[in-house]
Amino acid sequence: MARSAGNGIDYVSPVRRILVGVTIVLCLAIFVVWRIDSPRVERMRTELLDRVVPSFEFAGAPIRSLAGMVDDFQSYQRIYEQNQDLRRELQQMKAWKEAAVQLEQENAKLLALNSVRLDPQLTSVSGVVMADSGSPFRQSALLNVGSRDGIRDGWATMDGLGLVGRIAGVGKQTSRVILLTDAASRIPVTIQPSGQRAMLSGDNASAPTLDFIEDFDQVRPGDRVVSSGDGGLFPSGILVGQVIAGTDGRLRTRLAADYERLEFMRVLRSHEGEVVPADGSLIVPPQPVPLLPPVPEEGIDQLAAGQSENG
Repeated sequence: MARSAGNGIDYVSPVRRILVGVTIVLCLAIFVVWRIDSPRVERMRTELLDRVVPSFEFAGAPIRSLAGMVDDFQSYQRIYEQNQDLRRELQQMKAWKEAAVQLEQENAKLLALNSVRLDPQLTSVSGVVMADSGSPFRQSALLNVGSRDGIRDGWATMDGLGLVGRIAGVGKQTSRVILLTDAASRIPVTIQPSGQRAMLSGDNASAPTLDFIEDFDQVRPGDRVVSSGDGGLFPSGILVGQVIAGTDGRLRTRLAADYERLEFMRVLRSHEGEVVPADGSLIVPPQPVPLLPPVPEEGIDQLAAGQSENG
């Protein structure tokens, strides 16, 4: 404690007690004055606030800044927690989406193999993919159905989602399928919704090219590609895939068929069309043979007498 240099008398403690007492009395006086309900006291309180509060405005600025920083930090913490929750939900949604896509594809395959028909006159034979007999230069697969099941060359095959290829080689119990990705595969297709005709050409890549497009300006990536049915090779309206832009600048098709998991295939029976013998019969229907008018009996006797005289 601070003491005098000579006799060591303490002056600080009494001063501290006096200040504490004055502060307590002042606080009690302010409390009492603030509790008095009187118009005169209310005016006094108002004048006191008008004089004192503006003077302490600078003292409240750091406190307000500190409070704002605390609020910003709490807001940032809430945003960070929400971001982490959204990331976890996004990962779960991706997993659910993948599971939903797989279930949708499996459901589509089962429906297609069981009862779905593309045409009322079109039937199918389902077969199991026994082996992939392809090579880097040949894309094909082997089915366990053949001539005993009525399979013929050229018939289209599907996996339940989209077109896979066509039959090219039939045995008694097996048949070979040339895939759309094979370099020897060429099928006519239609690009929707523009309706442009093109040729789907395989080049041993996973996405066949689109050649001979009528108008490139009307074709956009994402357009659906379906079989056109031109030439009677395949039925029309079979889903093939979607248009994509290849790395080589050419338009290609992302196939709808799942080539990574080819387990079953549907062989579509194609019925031969009606043969038109002549162009005229297609435009004008066949006319009935005209009937001769009936000949009276007298005329028949005269005609017989004339023939006997000539004889």
